[in-house]
Amino acid sequence: MSDALDASPYDALLLLSFGGPEGPDDVVPFLENVTRGRGIPKERLKEVGQHYFLFGGVSPINDQNRALLDALRKDFAAHGLDLPVYWGNRNWAPYLTDTLRDIVRDGHRRVLVLATSAYASYSGCRQYRENLAESLAVLASEGLDVPRVDKLRHYFNHPGFVGPMIDGVLKSLADLPGDVREGAHLAFTTHSIPTAAADTSGRVEDHGDGGAYVEEHLDVARLIADAVREETGIEHPWQLVYQSRSGAPSTPWLEPDICDHLEERQAAGAPALVMIPIGFVSDHMEVLYDLDTEAEAKAAELGLPVRRSATVGADPRFAAAVRDLVLERAGKESGRPVTPCALGALGASHDLCPVGCCPSRVTKPAAAGADSPYA
Repeated sequence: MSDALDASPYDALLLLSFGGPEGPDDVVPFLENVTRGRGIPKERLKEVGQHYFLFGGVSPINDQNRALLDALRKDFAAHGLDLPVYWGNRNWAPYLTDTLRDIVRDGHRRVLVLATSAYASYSGCRQYRENLAESLAVLASEGLDVPRVDKLRHYFNHPGFVGPMIDGVLKSLADLPGDVREGAHLAFTTHSIPTAAADTSGRVEDHGDGGAYVEEHLDVARLIADAVREETGIEHPWQLVYQSRSGAPSTPWLEPDICDHLEERQAAGAPALVMIPIGFVSDHMEVLYDLDTEAEAKAAELGLPVRRSATVGADPRFAAAVRDLVLERAGKESGRPVTPCALGALGASHDLCPVGCCPSRVTKPAAAGADSPYA
């Protein structure tokens, strides 16, 4: 094996995701896992679960993770990268703790983690790190050797993540009727989060109005919009908007909501619109319901032609990007020369989350960071 494909000191990669129900009987137990500690009554969870019941109680996220897992293994094998890939979820089987236990029992001691969230935020990064710390504590209580766990950097601006989304926008524009295509607006969507969480996202020096969360999404949106202009010769108006709000009405969250944006754009005379879910790695429930169901129904009510661009999913370019990120981090850990690959104005993200990065309201141990109890 060439040095370029040497993943040492790492001996395993963990695909870490959110998880989702795989049948009607799973929906409420899954939501109980997601909301544990918040005291939400079961009847309320049944109401929340209606989005899942509309799709037979099945979230697409697990099948999409299986597809990504397969793509990663095939890419690694095709390029001579000898690194086993495991999969664990925060909220449903295969559970993170069980997978880490398998990793340890298979003899692995240095583990890289790929989270299915590309941006900085508490829910998109630190909460995954807290879950890792909880699972490692369980392994320690069982007398198992706790592995060293490192998380791959945020990959929002890696060409292998951005490139497939550019192609998706071009395809969606081409699918619009010719008489509205040139004037179509672009709405880049991501998960709304409380403004307080956004303002404290990223490193302490990045905290402020919207924090790293908004800044990173704006950078990706600008990259895609510029690439679309270069390809088509047309300057499409664009805006970053939000979806999937779930908090109390009294708590300020990032706005505007995609449905409100559709109303505003239609009233302003936009002839058509493409929705681009840049905040999501795959077409999971919040894409299928909030965009493909709710937002498309709103657009139909308004008489506004819309298309929804594809997420990255298991695109081979994304699998290749993960391979690149693995080799980049392995090279840094081993002292080999590496050149991080990143587009846009922000450059490559930090490898090690510093103290104060994306803080939670209640302080909890978090692995894979400067404040990790499992360094």
